[in-house]
Amino acid sequence: MEEAINMQVDDVTRKPRILLAASGSVAAIKFSNLCHCFSEWADVKAVASKSSLNFVDKPSLPQNVTFYTDADEWSSWNKIGDPVLHIELRRWADVMIIAPLSANTLGKIAGGLCDNLLTCIVRAWDYSKPLFVVPAMNTLMWNNPFTERHLVLLDEIGITLIPPIKKKLACGDYGNGAMAEPSLIYSTVRLFWESQAHKQNDGTS
Repeated sequence: MEEAINMQVDDVTRKPRILLAASGSVAAIKFSNLCHCFSEWADVKAVASKSSLNFVDKPSLPQNVTFYTDADEWSSWNKIGDPVLHIELRRWADVMIIAPLSANTLGKIAGGLCDNLLTCIVRAWDYSKPLFVVPAMNTLMWNNPFTERHLVLLDEIGITLIPPIKKKLACGDYGNGAMAEPSLIYSTVRLFWESQAHKQNDGTS
């Protein structure tokens, strides 16, 4: 009984564990900024897909954020019983945020595909814990009928959408599809986390 109480106290007093993930959108140039926003409040680990590495500014990532890529998935695994990275990250995290979520990764998640570290974490995710997605894509890609179908599937399994915004996009077009600003992503997730903590403290659900 004493051990269980200590675990509960630890869960309340420790920092939130936030897993940030970037997929292959030009908006991944803001990933470092996003990591900085969260690292001042939470313990942060970061995951980047292979295509997102074209845009993520790795040297500017916070020094206290551990950064993982697909190459890390099996580099430390040698035999049965060794830790599997996507499972360990899923266990560690209290919250996962995919920002940016590209059209391609959206389609993969909606179809249950898991061909890289990021999508393997999502496929193994415990949906009693929050998972946020923050899409970023061209306006025509955002308005494509597949996008709506995919988002409906994500909503049905309990994934929360932080919608894109309307602005001039990296391709030069103007319209909806730009990733929400890192400050808005941070404030949305933090408000959600603190509201849930308040409900638990009050004994409500």
